[in-house]
Amino acid sequence: MGLLHGRHAVVTGGGSGIGRAVCRRFAAEGAKVAALDIDGDSARETAKEIEGVALTVDVTDAEALRAAVDTAVESLGGLSILVNNAGGSTMAGLADWDPDEWDRIVRLNLTGVFNGMRAGVPHLLAGGGGAVVNTASISATRPSAGETPYSAAKAGVIALTASAALEYGPVIRVNAVAPGMIRTNLTRPLLEIVPDADALYGRLTPAARVGEPEDVADVVTFLCSDLARFVTGQTLVVDGGMTLHGAGVDGLFDRFFRGGHPHQR
Repeated sequence: MGLLHGRHAVVTGGGSGIGRAVCRRFAAEGAKVAALDIDGDSARETAKEIEGVALTVDVTDAEALRAAVDTAVESLGGLSILVNNAGGSTMAGLADWDPDEWDRIVRLNLTGVFNGMRAGVPHLLAGGGGAVVNTASISATRPSAGETPYSAAKAGVIALTASAALEYGPVIRVNAVAPGMIRTNLTRPLLEIVPDADALYGRLTPAARVGEPEDVADVVTFLCSDLARFVTGQTLVVDGGMTLHGAGVDGLFDRFFRGGHPHQR
């Protein structure tokens, strides 16, 4: 019997990267899973792999997300796990951010998590409780130049996580993960422009490699399982030890991103 046997899970950003890895691991551990993503095709691909549910939704649209979560819960037969994973960013200097772009990044990375909690918590309470995991970032506690709104939003996710754990304990456990440099479709362009990126991060990271989505998915699975029954309000860093001495994007803004090229987790 798997760690999540009989559980019902909703995962935002479930169409790719960390979100897809979480959906796969949850299903392998016995959960029924709904993958929500702004990219409906990718959500359907994930759902097809795990015989789950797929829904297309933008997490920055509070009412659309609530409707999507309601639909997912009805399809799954309940809700016991919520993973707020959708996020992303670009890079620019602090005074160069367009206010609309600042608002977009904060809405995606912070308000999107709030919207997910707002949509999912009533279902968790109605079902007798459960677990929430929010995706933060090492940028929340060890920011690098060029990622101000992303870092601020992810720091907000950590604070939101702690506040929610206080409000909803002991019925709902609420934790966060803070990934480091993880190899996904969103970080692949970054890894491609850094000369010998794998060798570089092998040297910079005590674990001696770039992280994989499954590295984060395993930690999320632990936090949602009964193995973490006495863990709430915490943020677990999943970075292979990188932030013991630095961050994966240190110096890259000045070298590559002053034009605002994409940088997303």
